[in-house]
Amino acid sequence: MRYGVWGRPFTISQVLALPALFLAASGPAAAEDPAPLKGEVVVTSTSTGTARLTHPGNVAKIPEREIDFVKADHYSELLNRAPGVYIHRNNGQESLVSIRSPVLSGGAGAGSFLYLEDGVPTRAAGFANVNALFESITETAGGIEIIRGPGSARYGSNAVHGLINVLSPEPEAGFSGVSDVWVGPHGLFHNTNTASVSWQDGEASHGLLGSLVFAEDDGFRAASGFGQQKAQLRYDYSKGADDIFFTLSSHNLNQETASFVQGPTAFRDDALRKGNANPEAFRDAWAVRAALHWTRELNENWSFNVTPYARENRLRFALHFLPGGAIEENGHWSVGVQNSLIHETDDGHTIILGGDVEYTEGYLREDQEGPAVFSFVQGTHYDYTVDATVLAPYLHTVWALGERTELTAGVRLEHTIYEYDNRTATGVTGRFRRAADRRDTFTDVTPKLGLAHTFSDEITGFVNWKRAARAPQTTDLYRLQANQVAGEVESEKLDSLEVGARGTWGTLEYEAAAYYMKKKNFFFRDSDGFNVTDGRTKHYGVELDVFTPLIAGFDFGASASYAVHEYDFNRTVATSPQSNNIQEGTDVDGAPRTLANARLGYVFWDGRARSELEWVHVGDYYTNPANSVRYAGHDIFNFRIEADVREDLSLYARVTNLADKRYAERADFGFGNERYFPGEDRALHVGASVRF
Repeated sequence: MRYGVWGRPFTISQVLALPALFLAASGPAAAEDPAPLKGEVVVTSTSTGTARLTHPGNVAKIPEREIDFVKADHYSELLNRAPGVYIHRNNGQESLVSIRSPVLSGGAGAGSFLYLEDGVPTRAAGFANVNALFESITETAGGIEIIRGPGSARYGSNAVHGLINVLSPEPEAGFSGVSDVWVGPHGLFHNTNTASVSWQDGEASHGLLGSLVFAEDDGFRAASGFGQQKAQLRYDYSKGADDIFFTLSSHNLNQETASFVQGPTAFRDDALRKGNANPEAFRDAWAVRAALHWTRELNENWSFNVTPYARENRLRFALHFLPGGAIEENGHWSVGVQNSLIHETDDGHTIILGGDVEYTEGYLREDQEGPAVFSFVQGTHYDYTVDATVLAPYLHTVWALGERTELTAGVRLEHTIYEYDNRTATGVTGRFRRAADRRDTFTDVTPKLGLAHTFSDEITGFVNWKRAARAPQTTDLYRLQANQVAGEVESEKLDSLEVGARGTWGTLEYEAAAYYMKKKNFFFRDSDGFNVTDGRTKHYGVELDVFTPLIAGFDFGASASYAVHEYDFNRTVATSPQSNNIQEGTDVDGAPRTLANARLGYVFWDGRARSELEWVHVGDYYTNPANSVRYAGHDIFNFRIEADVREDLSLYARVTNLADKRYAERADFGFGNERYFPGEDRALHVGASVRF
């Protein structure tokens, strides 16, 4: 196993001397009752802070206390608690995401979801990565907000099916810190550390917070371990009319990757599910980001926000899921700035005039050292650079139509320019086409319109129509296949209609939503790995999120969704197996219709302990476009318990997959075979949290 930056080895155990860990039951943060919906604020839509109860659209929030209690080894354990969200954990820290969508891969999986850190995208829009969530520092986050479907006018490309905003924690008053460590089977070791200090200097307030995350795991499958390190520094400053915070974040991952197991129900075969047909597969990733958020109050009615930022990402990995097993290297660096001028009128209206500017330089190289396999030929497949410029003015407004009714209207214009430079021979080699140098531009206009009405202090209803669009990923445009023509890929567009309600009913808090969406110019890969550039799909469903305290220290929380994701066009491929044929009205592959996550919590020991029994349900779904192969779905149970045994010490334990069920984290069909990433056996994790 490789640890360290780009393979320079070290072991966490040589760096840290940490206490031994034992079982028990929940810390004070876990034992607290969840904050009521009334008074809770979300920041993702506008950055200015909006009361969640009256937010004009769906929004799920995973608060810091829940993040601390779950202590996720993989971010899917947190995010799958939200309605309409299903994240496949493939291997190690990899994933594929669905938010009001099928589970998408390739350019579709990279470009359909927007991942943010304090409102700033973690990657440039045209250079996204299906696994980009492993770069986010979810382990020590101050909260996570999820919007399903298109984002507000504040966000452009990639906020198509949804967005996830990971919020950095704020420095606390005085001096404080916490160190969490937990261990599990097959050498799993996880350590998070946070220290915070705040002080006053005359009229100025200062705060400083640092976070470090270390993880290593040998993997429950052969040659599937990883080492991962994350760090974040946040500095806050406030004086008079100015509020500033600065973040510097970094991430490193060195992973050995286990490939699919192949064959009908191979995920149930113990010999296959713990093996690895591609022990040479790996993934090395590195990223660093910096952002300065400055808000100035000009007067009682006017303020402005400006956020300059910079980022760099690098990735090197084996394409083990394709014949030939080529090695890909890619990366990009960006600089940009987000600006907004905010006017809040005396009669309750809000007008936000904003603009985003970003410049990116990126590269991609793909080489196959081994001999040809089918049309996957030996040698260089691609070698190119892309310079990208994005200019995006937008307008977001909120109009008070009365004491209880608000109209939200906005529009965003996004102009994207790609300058592509081919650094290898132009033409076709095997299935790969290398286009000549070219310049491509895309201009997308995305209007938004919504209405929110507060029927009473207990319920708010909302209805929204939104259009989302994304310029093509650079890989969509320039990683061409032999059957493609350069320049044929267009911006993907999605129209969404949503109606919902949020509120309280006695002690029950809830959010319910229904939606209908249609998408065109859907770019995806079929089960033989060939690109389809002009697909169309439709999506409709209902979602529910609830929480209520019960009697005798018990509480109950759940999210559930029923959704249909269908192809909206016909496709017959004469040279391909019938498994790739598409008929209008059939399910998109990788799209379970039912998802659910339910938690029964229990607070005991005079409020010093909490336990939780969790049920995770994934319904059946088809794994190929023709709907001829199906995965039956699964139900998994997990148990967590944590206890504050002293003022400065909590102990923690959890058992995942209580029933030791054989299931697939991901079921797939590719190149004529049923393929699976198997789920892990029953596992015990124990840990401790030390506060100072």
